[in-house]
Amino acid sequence: MNRRTLIEIALMTVTVIWALNFSVIKGNLDEIDPLSFNGLRFLFAAVIIWGALLWRGQSINVPRRDWWPLVGMGVLANLVYQGLFIIGIDYTYAANVAVIMGTIPIWVALIAHLFSDEKLDLLKSTGVALAFGGVVFIMLGGSEELDFSSDTFIGDILTICATLVWGAYTVLSRNFLKRYTPLQFSTVTTTIGAVMLFLVGLPGMTVIDWSQVSYGAYGAVAYSGILSIGVAYIIWNYAIQEVGAVHTATYQNLVPVLGLMFGVILLNEQLAFEQYLGSGLVVGGIVLARWKKRRTKPEASKSVSN
Repeated sequence: MNRRTLIEIALMTVTVIWALNFSVIKGNLDEIDPLSFNGLRFLFAAVIIWGALLWRGQSINVPRRDWWPLVGMGVLANLVYQGLFIIGIDYTYAANVAVIMGTIPIWVALIAHLFSDEKLDLLKSTGVALAFGGVVFIMLGGSEELDFSSDTFIGDILTICATLVWGAYTVLSRNFLKRYTPLQFSTVTTTIGAVMLFLVGLPGMTVIDWSQVSYGAYGAVAYSGILSIGVAYIIWNYAIQEVGAVHTATYQNLVPVLGLMFGVILLNEQLAFEQYLGSGLVVGGIVLARWKKRRTKPEASKSVSN
């Protein structure tokens, strides 16, 4: 099995982890408040990532010129993004968050096209648009209308803001991943995020009666920290380095699809025809977005992968 195939399998694993994470978090925020939940799960994530760094025998040597930019990346990816995400999911439905997160590849593609050398060609543009169209069909085909009523408006808006932040982070990461390994980069940014989020969540942690918190809630914190952040961040950053930001982010479109599939298998939910159609469009979009044109000129073999 070649390296490219392994990356695709790893990205697929991340989508499964993230698709389950919405329900895992939402189902336990009644026991642990959002800021405390974030602070605790990032402690788990930091331990996992540092363990992986030491196991691989890598060290971190950050030049002085990179310290503040890396702090900025840590703030963007963790304090800002994760704050918007977890407060958003607390105010709206997990399904809303899943489908809104499906728009991330659109923002990544546009930001990358405008501010980097990763330009959209016809196939990529068609693939991204097709995948986004699939997300729209999934949203429209639900048994309950997805709207921005007063009950969920704040949460939905915060989630949309989170997608913009993550899109910017994904594109900006590429410059750092030219100088640092994915593991080094993840360790630095996650550690910065863990410290900040723990301090933000500390006031809430001091008033929680931890003896009344269920094992399921503790398990949710561990799942979300170890897998959804610790393992997934390493895979995500490595994929950005190897196959590009647009290609990597396109897999985010699978998250709402998998969320629907989990509902059918685990909760015996029934999908509308539009949702099956949307799932097919998302898969088709991913295939187009990762498709490579055949090159005939010898010098073209040095082009950057999509």
